[in-house]
Amino acid sequence: MHPFEMPSEYVDRMVERQGRPHTCETFDGPKTALVAVDMQIYFMEEGQLGAAPVAQEIVPNVNRLAAAVRDAGGLVVWLQNLATRESLTSWSVTHERLLPEKREQRLDAMQRGARAFQLWPTLDVRDEDEIVVKRRFSAFIQGSSNIENVLRDREIETIIVTGVATNVCCESTARDAMMLNYRSLMVSDGCATMSDSEHAAALGNFYLHFGDVQETDDLIARLEASSRRNEGAAAE
Repeated sequence: MHPFEMPSEYVDRMVERQGRPHTCETFDGPKTALVAVDMQIYFMEEGQLGAAPVAQEIVPNVNRLAAAVRDAGGLVVWLQNLATRESLTSWSVTHERLLPEKREQRLDAMQRGARAFQLWPTLDVRDEDEIVVKRRFSAFIQGSSNIENVLRDREIETIIVTGVATNVCCESTARDAMMLNYRSLMVSDGCATMSDSEHAAALGNFYLHFGDVQETDDLIARLEASSRRNEGAAAE
């Protein structure tokens, strides 16, 4: 797992700006979703073209967070990235950044039914969860997926982003969520990428300009505390 500590000067800047280090201190459980990004064999298994093998180490935290969000009455969404040959035209700019043989390898691996397209086998995916297929780095960009319909149907206001890669699809999805007026949060020990430095740079910039960043243990504690408060208020 990537070692990470938010730079103290970043925390100081946020405290000066918003009066506290974390935007998301409390949660409305039923209006919260965990969005697990691209935790597929292609992005997690050593030897795969797009793999960040350290992503295997975040699986226990992602499963714990999924359980906590379900317990709070929230929604768990598993994103799967799909590569189609149609994108050779509609998203040609990404394909020109790959050697021809690597382009073909990616397209073959990320088709529906391909082994590498499947979610990582030890993820705790439940029947009540949603599985959403996306076609771009961000799940929210126009034409990428139906995630907005899924979240709006459940009246979701806060999304907690985990998955791989921190600085690519996780960050893109979390940023666009904030632009669409969701409270957006990235989990520092629930995301992974190719290097510690890429991970740290993405989380630091996101924290300063787009949304909150928290660790799994702290986040679960806040979810549980919010659930207790909501239960107490309902009982009065």
